[in-house]
Amino acid sequence: MVLGEDGITSFIHRFIPSATGNSSRTLLLLHGTGGTENDLLDLGRLLDPNASLLSPRGKVLENGMSRYFRRLAEGIFDIADLTRRTYELSDFVEAASIAYDFDLRQVIAVGFSNGANIAASMLLLRPHMLSAAALLHPMVPFVPDTLPDLRNKPVFIGAGLADPLVPISETERLVQLLQRAGATISLHQHNGGHVISHEEVREARSWLRQFASA
Repeated sequence: MVLGEDGITSFIHRFIPSATGNSSRTLLLLHGTGGTENDLLDLGRLLDPNASLLSPRGKVLENGMSRYFRRLAEGIFDIADLTRRTYELSDFVEAASIAYDFDLRQVIAVGFSNGANIAASMLLLRPHMLSAAALLHPMVPFVPDTLPDLRNKPVFIGAGLADPLVPISETERLVQLLQRAGATISLHQHNGGHVISHEEVREARSWLRQFASA
């Protein structure tokens, strides 16, 4: 479904309600650069077969590829745009919770690459919007002047030891930043590159089952 300017937001997106109706969770699926609202639907179902799925397409175009915010160069983010887009995405999630009648207190972000980066930005700028987050191959979006209170926020981070875009030192920086804010971090590293591995999915699914009740 697409919600337009006439009501809530202009994000192109998909919303798939809980398959069983027995889960209060909604997974916010955030694709990587060049992705669409369809990219992570299968991943969402693998991680939680019962959750509702909300998957918006990034509104920024870079050489025709969809992203959630602008960057100035590889690994260099436009912080002003990132901040604006983070609030815009958060407002969309809040509006969608009303339109689709899902519990805003049970939203878990699942993001890959660019999607993981804006999910991390949501944790730093609008932490109340997410109950948890699975960040797959993220970078540090920015370092806030004041850290939010992320106590009781479980965060899964997946990283590739051979990732050419996200060095392991960057992953470690993000882990340390979120830990200083009080988040509980589960870090999984694999030998692959900038791709979501099968073992990463298994670990993320196991992580999700540990803290989230159906």
